[in-house]
Amino acid sequence: MKRLHNYSQHFLKNPRFVHELIGHTSIKPTDVVYDIGAGSGVISSALARRCKKVVAIEIEPQTAEILRKNMAAFDNVEVKVADFLALKLPETPYKIFANIPFHLTTPIVRKITEDTNPPVAAYLIVQKQFANKLLPAHNGFSSQLGMILGVSFSFRIRKRLKRSDFWPHPNVDTVLLEIKRRDQPLVNSNDLISYREFIHKSFTNPAAFAGLPLAAIGKNTGVKPSSLTLDEWVSLFNASYNYS
Repeated sequence: MKRLHNYSQHFLKNPRFVHELIGHTSIKPTDVVYDIGAGSGVISSALARRCKKVVAIEIEPQTAEILRKNMAAFDNVEVKVADFLALKLPETPYKIFANIPFHLTTPIVRKITEDTNPPVAAYLIVQKQFANKLLPAHNGFSSQLGMILGVSFSFRIRKRLKRSDFWPHPNVDTVLLEIKRRDQPLVNSNDLISYREFIHKSFTNPAAFAGLPLAAIGKNTGVKPSSLTLDEWVSLFNASYNYS
């Protein structure tokens, strides 16, 4: 089927490959799993065979009708015609497995990590470049978003995908990214807001970053914020917190 331009998305072609990808996750028969941008249901149907319940979310009404027909054989799939970014997430435990539109990656990740009840684990097919920015340290480069979220969530690339796994073929490399909620954040829960403000200010205000006690973490002046790892940022925050 053709996808309307406003909702452009690259779809996985092979149901067997979807089953293989799910095998790289922690999804269990007792889980409730959300599929964001479910399309015609290739992922939802695979999830339905592996978990307790699937909530298939599709924003495009015409596609949602096809999705309903395709999911009619599964009594554990609920189809919702909705914009995920405007959807109220459940108050009970859940997981996410989805092949999301690339242009919505950042707002989707922000939504699920900033919610009062984030998923126990989320598995998102995203651009490799985006995933690398969330890792604790990748080739000496870190991002503001990754350092903010990293104290509450762990990030891991579970599998690298081929461009030929999709239709239409994307012109970027993609990966299956795992996002898991940490049992305990790396900074005190009461300090999370202060930590986020600290990271934002350090990345956006050169003078503020230059004024930090970099020597406390063994760094010389002249280093860039993006060169610090997550562990170094946590140590620097603790040093700055006590330093001031």
